Amino acid sequence: MKDFYDVVIVGGGHNGLVAASYLAGAGLSTLVLEQQGHTGGAAVSQQVFPGVDARLSRYSYLVSLLPDKIVADLGLSLELRSRSVASYTPVRRDGRDLGLMVERPEGATTRESFAALTGSDSEYEAWTAFYGSVASLAGVVAPTLLEPLASAAELRKQVDPALWEALVERPFGEVVERLFTDDTVRGVVATDSVIGTFAGLHDESLIQNRCFLYHLIGNGTGEWRVPVGGMGAVTDALAASARRAGASLVVDASVTSVDADGTRAAVTWIGGDGERSVDCSYVLANVAPATLAALRGHPVVDKPEGSQLKINLLLSRLPRLRSGDDPARAFAGTFHIDEDYSQLETAYRSAADGSLPLVPPSEVYCHSLTDPSILSPALVASGHQTLTVFGVHFPARLFASDNDTARTESVRRVLAGLESYLAEPLEPCIARDADGNLCIEAKTPLDIEESVGMPGGHIFHGDLQWPWADDETEAGRWGVETDVANLLICGSGARRGGAVSGIAGHNAAMAVLELRP
Repeated sequence: MKDFYDVVIVGGGHNGLVAASYLAGAGLSTLVLEQQGHTGGAAVSQQVFPGVDARLSRYSYLVSLLPDKIVADLGLSLELRSRSVASYTPVRRDGRDLGLMVERPEGATTRESFAALTGSDSEYEAWTAFYGSVASLAGVVAPTLLEPLASAAELRKQVDPALWEALVERPFGEVVERLFTDDTVRGVVATDSVIGTFAGLHDESLIQNRCFLYHLIGNGTGEWRVPVGGMGAVTDALAASARRAGASLVVDASVTSVDADGTRAAVTWIGGDGERSVDCSYVLANVAPATLAALRGHPVVDKPEGSQLKINLLLSRLPRLRSGDDPARAFAGTFHIDEDYSQLETAYRSAADGSLPLVPPSEVYCHSLTDPSILSPALVASGHQTLTVFGVHFPARLFASDNDTARTESVRRVLAGLESYLAEPLEPCIARDADGNLCIEAKTPLDIEESVGMPGGHIFHGDLQWPWADDETEAGRWGVETDVANLLICGSGARRGGAVSGIAGHNAAMAVLELRP
């Protein structure tokens, strides 16, 4: 440990590791301080259930926004696999059990599935036209994410004006209601606007629009891929890259203060050998803005609020579906539960009024169908599978008075929703751990805050921002700046943060290299 570093990075999550790799690779002495006993933050693979050899992506679980350029620049040993199915939505309608199947790439089966549900080809044609236009916007925005901020006016010139108005200037619910008529189809489109974002579809703040955009622009395609080996494989590769570049990574280091005056800075932390402090030229904060404010001794004005329920399960086998569709196909993509458009809005209103949604929308994903390597050979041979459930519209406020009771009831409601589309009870399909307990783990926003330090359990560290400059004064900057020149945000709270992308880490590193004499 030295007394002085060019750069100290507070937080060893994926963005901090990306920044460390670039900066150390450029010859700057770089120190990363991580509070937990391992790097990776929320992007980790862990053995969750006692005596069960399954390493689950405990918090974050899929990859879309990580640019291929970062993977190539850092020489990451990483495999991201495409899923054969984009999504499947079970539907009970007019006494029939159906399923809306969206393949990847879309083909005849997808068109036939739309027609079977809606009675015509019109919804599928509206679907393809809409996502074709969204792809054109993604193609414009994605290449700018690793560059200084472009202005909104500059990007708008390159996009169809009607599309820009619909996605950037008007509440997202308006375009969904205008283009689609079927409640289920509307919901499948709308769900990407409320993942990790507590908002109604007509919210005037447009945070739902920003969330939708981030879900569709990754690498210009918006495809969400499966990291082979789980999310921990992503951050393990990044940690290896940072070490190769010469960065020093220190875990079990709880940072207690950050001081920066524009020229010099100091970071203090408590580790295994007591309190330590180090001077540096730059500090990169890979923590939420609210956390950084507290570390600087500033008042935390607006603490973010997470809004999701994360449930991890291990099954001894996949359950059969009422629709008769093959579960190995249905669960291979994103499996939507009670996410009709009207159900999303009803759940939001209920949660906004302070009550757990009676019929909570959620979505399920089975990592092991695409990548069985996270399971031991014995579990694979016996047919075990993982399920990751992401519950929508579960804001932290609903768990504030009694987290344990609210968690138990929330899990019961979410799993009851899943079971309502099954041809058999769910519980007999759930594996048991070495102690005989069902392999179910649930994390509320409060649990996530306690486990990985995200204020309010907000998975984006706060509301997502547009990935461009709001005005010309911000254009040309990197979107990572604070009120002090040598203190930068390199985490999800940066302008182009959010999700497992490494974009904020890259951009903060570029800002330092631009500032450094």
